[in-house]
Amino acid sequence: MRRRRDATARTLRRASQTPVWAQIAWRVLAVLALLGLAVSVHWFDRTGLRDNYDGAVSFLDVIYFTMISITTTGYGDIAPVSERARLFDALVVTPIRVFVVLLFIGTTYQFVLRRTWDRWLMARIQKNLAGHVIVAGFGKTGSEAVAELIARGEKPERIVVVDCDKGNVELAEALGCTVLQGDATRDTVLQDVRVANARTMIVAAGRDDTSILITLTARHLAPALPISVIVKAEDNEFPARAAGATSVINPVSFAGLLLAGSCRGTHMAEYMIDLASIAGPVALSERPVQASEIGGPLSAITTGLGVRVYRGDRFFSFAAPEARRLEAGDLIVEIVANAASHAKPTLS
Repeated sequence: MRRRRDATARTLRRASQTPVWAQIAWRVLAVLALLGLAVSVHWFDRTGLRDNYDGAVSFLDVIYFTMISITTTGYGDIAPVSERARLFDALVVTPIRVFVVLLFIGTTYQFVLRRTWDRWLMARIQKNLAGHVIVAGFGKTGSEAVAELIARGEKPERIVVVDCDKGNVELAEALGCTVLQGDATRDTVLQDVRVANARTMIVAAGRDDTSILITLTARHLAPALPISVIVKAEDNEFPARAAGATSVINPVSFAGLLLAGSCRGTHMAEYMIDLASIAGPVALSERPVQASEIGGPLSAITTGLGVRVYRGDRFFSFAAPEARRLEAGDLIVEIVANAASHAKPTLS
């Protein structure tokens, strides 16, 4: 396998600690300093200027000429006549003019236009945000979950990633996800991503206490939302469920199950990974029972290999007597063939 060289430039960045008023102030001071420089040189070299109105160049005339030169107005009533004055206007005033214009445009964009645009864009996205997947935390686990969702056919724009880290948010945005940089433990942040309209939510904050608090906040705002949360400590599984988690995943416990299974058969762990991943030849699928299947046994379904039936708050294995007769409202968990696994990507 040949490694590709990553040609993307990487730079260290840190969020600015300077308040907005200070950022604007230093830009204004920079403009005034440049104007002061131009006025000073024009004043000391005023003999190189000619006033076509009264023939005398006063200090006010110098200020007036400097301003109309930098703003490219140029009425022609005052003009540089000496070579030194023209050279100064060409080599110094023109760059100052360009810098001042760019500074004003940049300030206007950063503090006015961009915020207006961001608010409009956010309102537009929120208007059509429904049936989406929210991923709170885009660290190692969250990013892998998003990659798996996309591999399973979920549209990236229907995945909303919430993370406090700007770098993680940018990585999620590069995948095409809808992103929001913020603290998912806050009501306002989850309301911004329309948690009440979401289809499901994945919580992978990296810390058990943070994940549980996010779950509690989401459950408060969306009582019927399916929430899957990952916890690292076994003791935190019960608090996570008490906070409202629908599914609690403990990677340590799952890894232990795989290790124990591998002791009883060399291929059991491999098959379990195949079931969990879209890349394997088989996959687990959950679906409602079809009308044509009601009354028949779980073993008779033709879409896959039925392994479990969920009926209300209870579940039954394929060997249970209750699985011999499917009822309306049942949920079927089955093993199906994974067509996507037949098209294996090649590495170069």
